[in-house]
Amino acid sequence: MASVEEDFPRGGTARKPTESKIVVQRSEVDNLFQSNEQAETKKRKGAVKDDSKKLKKQKTTKEEDNGLTLNTAAKCVEILHVKNVKEGMLMLGCVKEVADFEVTVSLPCGLKGFLSIKNISDSYTKLLNEQLESSDTEEICSLPHLFHPGMVVRCVVAKLDIARGGSLSIQLSINPKLVNKALTTSSLKAGMVLSGCVESVEDHGCIVDIGISGSKAFLSKKAAKDKHNNPEELKVGQYVTAQVEEVKNEGRVVQLSANPLTIGQACAESKQGWNLTNLLPGLLVKSTIKKVTKHGLILDFLSSFSGQVDFLHMEPEHASNYTEGTEVQARVLYVEPSTRLVGLSLRSFLVQPVKTVEPTPAGGDRIGEVVKCCKMTTVHHMSGAMLELPGETLAFVHRNHLKESNEPANENRALAMPEHTCRILDFSPMDQIHFASLRRSVIDRPFYRYHDLQAGQVVEGKVSVLLNHGMVVHLSDHIKGLVPRTHLSDIVLKNPEKKYTEGMKVKCRVLSVDPENKKLYLTRKKALVESSLPLFISFTDARPGCVSHGYIVCIKNFGCIIRFYNNVKGLVPLSELSSEPIVSPEEVFYVGQVLKAKVLQCDPEKAKMVLSFKAAVEGETEEAAKPQFDWEVGKRLEAKVLKKLVTGLEVAILPDEIRAILPTMHLSDHMSNCPLLWESLQEGDNISNLMCFNKNKLNITLTKKPTVRWSLEEGVVAKDFSEITVGMQLIGWVKNIMSYGVFVEFPCGLVGLAPKSAMTDKFISDTTAAFQLGQTVIAKVTNLDEEKRRFLITLKISEVISPEGDAQTRLINGLQERRAVTDMLAMRGNSDLRQQLAALSVGQKLKLTTDTVKDTGATFTSDDLAGATILGSKHHVMGVNLTPGQKVTAVVLHVDILSTCIHVSILSKLVGSKKSLNEGSKYTAMVQYMDQDFAVISLGDTAQLTVIQTTSHLNEVLLSESEKLKVGMSLAVEVTERSCQELQGLPLVSWQRTAPKRQRTTSENQVGSKGHCFGETLQGKVRTVKPTCIQVTLEDGSIGSVHVSEVVETADVCVGSFPTSSVKVGSVVNARVIGGREASSHRFLPFSHPKFTYTIPELTLIPSKLDKSVDLKPVIAKEKRNSYKVGEEITCFVSKFNPDRKSLEVTTDPCVSGIVELLAMITEPKDASHPEKLYKLGQAIRAQVVEVSSKPHRFMLSLTGVHKLEKGSVTLGIVTSIQPQVGLLVKLPFGGTGTVAVTDLADAYRPNPLDAYSKDQLIRCFLLGCENGKWQLSLRPSRLNPEQAKPVKDPEVLSVDKLQAGQVIRGYVKSVREQGVFIRLSRGITGRAELQQSTKYFVNKHKVLSEHLPPNTLLTTKIISIDKEEEFVNLSLLPADTGKPDILPESLSLPLRLIGEEKKKHDIKKKKKRTLSESEQKQAESPVPKKKKKTKKKAKTEENDSGVEVYFREEEDKEDDEEPKPDPAKQVTPSSAGPARLQVAAGFSWDVGLNSLKPASAAQDADSSDGEDQDRGSKPQKKSRHEVEQEKKAAEKALVQREAELMDPNLRPDDAAAFERLLLASPNSSLLWLQYMAHHLQATQIEQARAVAERALKTISFREEQEKLNVWVALLNLENMYGTEETLKKVFERALQFCEPMPVYQQLADIYAKSNKTKEAEGLYKTMVKRFRQNKAVWLSYGTFLLQQGQSDDASVLLQRALKSLPSKESVDVIAKFAQLEFRYGDVEKGRTMFDKVLTSYPKRTDLWSVFIDLMVKHGSQKEVRALFDRVIHLSVSVKKIKFFFKRYLEYEKKHGTPQSIQAVKEKAMEFVEAKGTEAAN
Repeated sequence: MASVEEDFPRGGTARKPTESKIVVQRSEVDNLFQSNEQAETKKRKGAVKDDSKKLKKQKTTKEEDNGLTLNTAAKCVEILHVKNVKEGMLMLGCVKEVADFEVTVSLPCGLKGFLSIKNISDSYTKLLNEQLESSDTEEICSLPHLFHPGMVVRCVVAKLDIARGGSLSIQLSINPKLVNKALTTSSLKAGMVLSGCVESVEDHGCIVDIGISGSKAFLSKKAAKDKHNNPEELKVGQYVTAQVEEVKNEGRVVQLSANPLTIGQACAESKQGWNLTNLLPGLLVKSTIKKVTKHGLILDFLSSFSGQVDFLHMEPEHASNYTEGTEVQARVLYVEPSTRLVGLSLRSFLVQPVKTVEPTPAGGDRIGEVVKCCKMTTVHHMSGAMLELPGETLAFVHRNHLKESNEPANENRALAMPEHTCRILDFSPMDQIHFASLRRSVIDRPFYRYHDLQAGQVVEGKVSVLLNHGMVVHLSDHIKGLVPRTHLSDIVLKNPEKKYTEGMKVKCRVLSVDPENKKLYLTRKKALVESSLPLFISFTDARPGCVSHGYIVCIKNFGCIIRFYNNVKGLVPLSELSSEPIVSPEEVFYVGQVLKAKVLQCDPEKAKMVLSFKAAVEGETEEAAKPQFDWEVGKRLEAKVLKKLVTGLEVAILPDEIRAILPTMHLSDHMSNCPLLWESLQEGDNISNLMCFNKNKLNITLTKKPTVRWSLEEGVVAKDFSEITVGMQLIGWVKNIMSYGVFVEFPCGLVGLAPKSAMTDKFISDTTAAFQLGQTVIAKVTNLDEEKRRFLITLKISEVISPEGDAQTRLINGLQERRAVTDMLAMRGNSDLRQQLAALSVGQKLKLTTDTVKDTGATFTSDDLAGATILGSKHHVMGVNLTPGQKVTAVVLHVDILSTCIHVSILSKLVGSKKSLNEGSKYTAMVQYMDQDFAVISLGDTAQLTVIQTTSHLNEVLLSESEKLKVGMSLAVEVTERSCQELQGLPLVSWQRTAPKRQRTTSENQVGSKGHCFGETLQGKVRTVKPTCIQVTLEDGSIGSVHVSEVVETADVCVGSFPTSSVKVGSVVNARVIGGREASSHRFLPFSHPKFTYTIPELTLIPSKLDKSVDLKPVIAKEKRNSYKVGEEITCFVSKFNPDRKSLEVTTDPCVSGIVELLAMITEPKDASHPEKLYKLGQAIRAQVVEVSSKPHRFMLSLTGVHKLEKGSVTLGIVTSIQPQVGLLVKLPFGGTGTVAVTDLADAYRPNPLDAYSKDQLIRCFLLGCENGKWQLSLRPSRLNPEQAKPVKDPEVLSVDKLQAGQVIRGYVKSVREQGVFIRLSRGITGRAELQQSTKYFVNKHKVLSEHLPPNTLLTTKIISIDKEEEFVNLSLLPADTGKPDILPESLSLPLRLIGEEKKKHDIKKKKKRTLSESEQKQAESPVPKKKKKTKKKAKTEENDSGVEVYFREEEDKEDDEEPKPDPAKQVTPSSAGPARLQVAAGFSWDVGLNSLKPASAAQDADSSDGEDQDRGSKPQKKSRHEVEQEKKAAEKALVQREAELMDPNLRPDDAAAFERLLLASPNSSLLWLQYMAHHLQATQIEQARAVAERALKTISFREEQEKLNVWVALLNLENMYGTEETLKKVFERALQFCEPMPVYQQLADIYAKSNKTKEAEGLYKTMVKRFRQNKAVWLSYGTFLLQQGQSDDASVLLQRALKSLPSKESVDVIAKFAQLEFRYGDVEKGRTMFDKVLTSYPKRTDLWSVFIDLMVKHGSQKEVRALFDRVIHLSVSVKKIKFFFKRYLEYEKKHGTPQSIQAVKEKAMEFVEAKGTEAAN
C-alpha cells in the first residue's frame, strides 16, 4: 500500500491540471462512475502488491499523470442514496438506539444501518462464544454498556440485506479488521487517528485491536484518563478512537493516546501517508473550496483529492459565505472505495472536537407528527427538497417522498404549491435535521409509530403470518403486533390456520404497547374487541365498583389472576369466583377466558387489585352503590367535562357527578360544528342544556343536538319498541352507513334501517355520499317486524314533515354554536388578536392595505389586526386594479379564529352603502362565500349580507356537485325578519334555488291558509259515518273529523250503543274546532302544538261544548291520560282488534287510546278462540283502569270487572312454558306471572302429570299467594270450585306438622342423587328415601335408579321419621312398607340386599367357595362380557347363593349398565331357571345372532315392565323384516362403539373382565393390580381384593422388587383396615421373608401412624432401632414420629441414643436433622439452640448455615434473621460463599426490608469488598 503514494506526487509545484482540462475529463469521469465500475471493482480484487502498476496503466490510457482522475468530482452534488451504498463502503455513523443484540446507527443523509453483536470485534465474539458454552456467568459486557446514543463510530458496510418488505437493510461492522483493512504495519505513522476495539484489559492499560495483523496497539491508563469512559470502565469489545503516539519495531508495536480534545483537532496530513485507498471516515482534513454549486460544494483536500459536500452538510449560517478558494476544515463522512467518491461535512457539530452527537433534536421528539403550513424553500432535483416548518425549523424531504410511490416525479409542481402538509418521519443525528414526507398515503396513515397506539384502542390490520405462539398482524408497513395464541379467539383454537389466512383483514384491540422496544400485543377475542365496558388501562382507571372485561392469565387453587390492558391485573379470590362454591377453579375456568369482573378494592401505588366475578354478575341486577341516575326524558341537565376522548367527551352530570358520555357527533345538528366544539371545550368546562337519550347498564349517553332535544322535550319519541307504530315520525341520527342503506338511531337505543330505496327521492348508487355519520334526520316508520324487533324507516323528504320553522331554528342554533366556539377560543388563547377577531362580524367594513396580488386573489394587512391573514379570493377582487400598498375598504365575509384568517371582499356592490329591507320582500341573492354547512349571501343590490344554511331540510341529500351551493350561484330569497338579534343584526331570510323546489298539493293549499282557529264554531255537511269517526265537509271545502267520543254527551252514552250511528250521512251539523290531525299519520294534535301544519280540523258535536260562552281548553294527551286513576271505571269505545297480539284497542278521547289484553277481556276459556266476536267497532263499553304510565306510554284497561290480582281469587292464565323441575309457568292478567307446582295440578295424582298441558293453553287458576313478585297457583278442582269437587285422593300438604310417621303418602320424584331419591310431597315439602330404603336390590350406583325414575314419576312412599325443626322427612319405598312392587324391575337381575342372618351365612359360604380353582373361575367368567342371557326370575335360594355366582351377577349388572339389554325373545322363562348356576354357562350359545344385542331404545321398552306384567315378555313376537334389519344395524353400531371403548387407553376399566384383559397385556404393573383391588373394595368385596393381591404376588416377576413391594404395602393396608391383628401379622411376616426388611418395617410403621395406632407404631419403631441401629434413616423416622406425637422429651432422649449408636461422622448431620424436625414439629427455640451448638463447633459448614437461615426466615422474627445474616457474612470462608450469603441477605431485605435496610446491606457488601482488596494489597 505504501508504494501507492510514490505514484501520486503531491504538494509543492506538482503539475495541477487547469480548469479547462477538468472540464474535458468530466464525461470520462462520469463514464468511469458508471460503466467501468464493475471492471474496476474486479481489478481492485487483485493482489495489493500489483496495485500501483495497475493504477499506472489506467492513468496512461486515461490522462497524463495526476491522480485526480480516480476521484474527480461528480457533475452534480447529490446526497448519498441507499441505492448507491455498496458493500465495503466506509462511513461515519452515530449510535441511535441500543438493544441487547443490535445497535441502530444513524448514517449520513438520513440512512440507517444495523450493527449486529457479531460484528463488533473478533475478541468480543470469542468472549461471547465462550460465554455460551460455559455455564458460569462471569462478567461480560452487554451492548448497552459498550454503546450509548450519540456516540460517533467509524463503520463499514458489511452486507446489504433485503428486508421482508423488499427494502434494503444495511448491515454494518465496526470490526477493526474490516474498517482498517487498507492499512498495513508499514503504513502506520505517528499522528494518525484510528478506531479500534479493546481486545484485553491489562494492569496498566489495555491492548486495542486496530485490525492490522502483526501490530499490537497499547493504550495506557494514563493516556486514556480523559476518555468519556473511566479507565476502569474500558471493557473487552469497547470501541475507542485513538491517536497513534509512536510506532516501534516497524509498526509491530504501536503506542496510542485517547485525549478527546487532541483527537478532535488532529488533522490528517499528507505526510501521514493517507491516500484514496486507505482514507478513513471521521478524519479531519484541511480543504479548499474548488467549486460552489446550488446543491453543494466540491472541495480539494490532502492537496490532490476531490470530495463533495452536499447541502445537508454545509453549515447553514455560512452557506452564503462559501466562495471558491476559501480554506475550510472538513470531516470525512463516507468513502466509496470502488468509485473513489468521498463525502465530507462542514457542519460544526462534526468538525469541532466531539466525542458524541446530540441523538435527539433540541425541540423534543416530533417523530410521527403531522405538520401543516410548511413552506418549501429549495428543491435539489437529484436529492429532495428543504421545508421550513412553522417555528423556522427546517426539515428535509427525500425526492422519493415528494410524490406517491407510483406517481412520476414532478418537483416543480411541489415547489409551486404555497403550503404543504408533511409528516415528520425521523430525525437524523448525523445531519441534525428532521426527515419528512409529503406522501398523502404516509400523512393519512393513522399509526406511523408505536407511540401513536394506545392500549384499549380498536385497530384494523392484515394477517401477516401464523406462528406457533401466535399471529403477526401488520397495522401499517412497519407497525406489526402479535396476537398471542390464546388471544386468537374467545375459545382456544386447535387449528387457527383454518380461521386465518395471510392478507386477511382483521379487527383487533391493543392489549399493550411498548414503543421503546417496539412491542405491540393485540387481541382478537370478540368479547374484548366489542366490549363497551370502561377499559382498565392503568390501575387508576380501576375504581372500586367499576366493571370491565378481562381475561384469565393464571388459575391457582386460591383464585384466578385476571388481566386487563397494559400491565393491569388483579386477583379474583376463590370466594368471589361464583355464587356457587368452587373447590378447584381449574375445572370451571380456563386460561384465556374473558369474563366480566368488578373491582372490589384497588391500590394503584402497590399495583394491587382484588376483583369479583360474582359481584359483576350480580351487579347487573343491583347497582346500589352508585348514586342512581333517574333518567327522565326531556329533563335538561348540566355536566362538567372530565376527559376528552377520541370519540367524544367523558362528563360528570352535576350535581351528583354521575359519569356519562357525550359523543362528538351529539354536540350539534351541524356536523361541521361538532369537531369545532370538541376542540374548544376543555377539561373542567361546564356544558348546559344537555339531555339524556339513552341509559344502559354500561353508559349514560347525552346529546346536545337541538333538534333531538326538542323532540325529547315535546315527547315526539318512542321509549320502547312496543310504542313504535307505522306512520310515526321520529327524530334520530345516522348511526351506520352500509352499502344497502343507513341505520338511524333514535333516543332510548332504538335503531331503524332506511333501505337504499327509502333514503332519498333521487336515485343513489353510493350510500356513503348521501349522509354523514351522526347527521340529524327526520324519519318516518314504514314497517315493523314484531318478532325480531326491527323496523324500517324512510328518510324521503316527500314523505316526512318538518316541524314548522325548523330550518330557521337550526340556522340560529348553528350560528350560536359557532359564536360560542369563537368566544371560548378568544378567552382561552390569551392573545389580543383572537379577541379582536372574535369582535368582528359578517358585513363589517375594514380599512386595509394591499399586500400582495396574485392570479388566485390578493392578501391585505391591517394595522389594527397585526398577525392576522386577510385574504380576498379571485372572485372578490374581480374588476378592481390593485397594486401593493394601495388602501382599500373591504367587507368581512368570514372570520376563522383557529387559523387567524379573515376572508374579505372589496367588490363595490358589497362595500357600498346599505339599503333598508322590507319584511316579506323578495330578492335575488348571490352566494359570496361557502363555509361547510353555512353560506354568506348578498341580497340583490342592497349591499346587505346575511348567512344561510347550505341545506334547507335536515334530510336533504346533495349528490352531484351541481346541486351544491357554490360561490357565484343565484338564489331566490324572501326576507322574514329585517334584523335578527340571533344573527347579530343580519336579516333572516328563507331561500330557494331559482326554481321553486316543491309544489304543494291542493288539499294542502286549502288548509295552507293556516286552517281554522281553536274554538271556532263551523257548519258542515256529514260526508261519511264510520264506527269510530264521522267526516264532515266544511263550508270552505276542507274536511273535518269528529271522534266517536265527541258525538253524544258522555252522561247519555248507553253501554253497548253505537254513538256515531245516531248521525246520518248528508245531514247538516254545527261543530266546534277542538284540535287537528296530521294529514300523513292522522295523529291528533292540539292547536298549540308546534307541528300543526297541513292538518285536518278535529271537531265536536256535543251540544254543551258548542255553547260559545263555554271556554274550551286545548287537551294535551299526557294530561288527559294522567287524569285517569287506577281502578276507576270509565266509558270507552272499541276502536280495533289486533289479531297478532290478541288485544283490543279502545279509545276514550280523540287523543287517548288504551289497550285491553286478552286475559283482561274474557272470563271463560271458550271465548279465547274468537275474542273479537264479543265486541263490535264503535261500541260503547265500561272498563276499569289497570295501569296509566307516561314512561313508557301505557294505558291498560280491563273488561272483566277486576283490575288487579288478589290472593284467594280465581283467574284465567296462559301456560307459557312447561318445566319438569318446576311445573307450569303461567302468564296472568295485568302483567303478572305465576307457577303451578306438580303437586297442585290435580286432587288425584296421575303418572306423567305435565303431559296434559301444552304451551299457550288457557287455564283457570287459583291464586295461593305471591312471593318475590311471582304467584303460587293451584289447578286443583277442590280449590277452583269447592262445592262441586269430588273427594280429594291426594290432599295438599301445607306444612310438615300435617304429616305423621308411618303415614303412607304419594309424591312425585324430584331427583335421584347419591344421597337417595328426593320426592316432592307438596310445593314446599320434599322428602328423601335413602338408597337402602328405596329398593330391596343391591344397587352400587345411583345412576341405575335415576334411569328408572325420571323426574315426576309417581311413587307411593311411607314416612319413616320427621325432623320438624329441620323440616326433613325420611321416606321408605321398600315394597314391605308401601305394599307396592319394587321400584326396580326384576328383569335387571340385580342381587338382593342381604340383611341380618343371611349376611353372615353369605360370608361363610363365600370362604368355602374360594377354593374353586382359578381355571374354573376363568371358564365361568369368560362368557360374561361377550353376550348375555339372563334368567328372568330366580328362586329364592339362588338369590341368597354365594361365592362366584354372586360375584358374577354384579359383573353382569355392571356390563348391563353399558350394553344394550337382552332381548325378551331370548330370555329364559321362570320355570327353566330352576336348577343351578351352571345353567348360565351351559345356556351360553356361540351361534347366537347379533339380534341378542339390542339397541338402547328397544332396551328401554324391555325394562319398562314394572314388575306387574313380567310374563308379557315370555312369548316371542314376530318381527317385520325391516325391524330385524334395523336391529342388526343398531347392534353393529353398538359393537363398533364397544370396540372403540376397549381400545381407548385412557379409559379406566370398570369391570373385572376389563381388568383381566389389561393385566394380560401388562402383568408386572403394580398400579393395575392395585386399581383392580380398589375396584373390588368399592363394592366391599374384601375376599376378592385379597385374592387379587395374592395373584399379583404370584404373577409379578421376581426382578420387579419395587412393584412387588407396592402390592405388599397395599395388602398390609387392606389387612389393617378390614382384617384382624392376626391376619395383619401374618402378611407382615410373609412380606419380611420376600422383601428387604427395612422398607417393609418403615411402611407398616407409617400405616400404623396414619391410622392413629400409636401404641403399635411405637412398639414397631422400638424393634426397628434395635434391629437397624446403624441406619440413620430409622432414627430420623422414629424422631419425626415422636415429635409429631408431641413427645419432645422422648425425642431428645432418642437423639442421645442415636449419637451413641451411629458412627461419629454422621453425628453432625443427625443433630442438624433433629434440629430441623424441632423447627417443623416441636419447639422452635430448642431447634435454634441445637443449630447454634452445631455451628459453633463447625462454623465452616455453609450448607448447615444455609438451612438454618431458611428455617429462621420461616419461623423467626426479622431481628433474629438479621442477626443471623450478620453472623454469616463475617465467617472466614471463601469469598464465593460469602458472596452467596450477601446475595441471600439482599434478597431477604428486598422482600421484607425498607430502602434503608437494603442500602445498609449494600454498604456492608462494599465494606467487605474493600476489606478483601486491602488484604490482597497487603
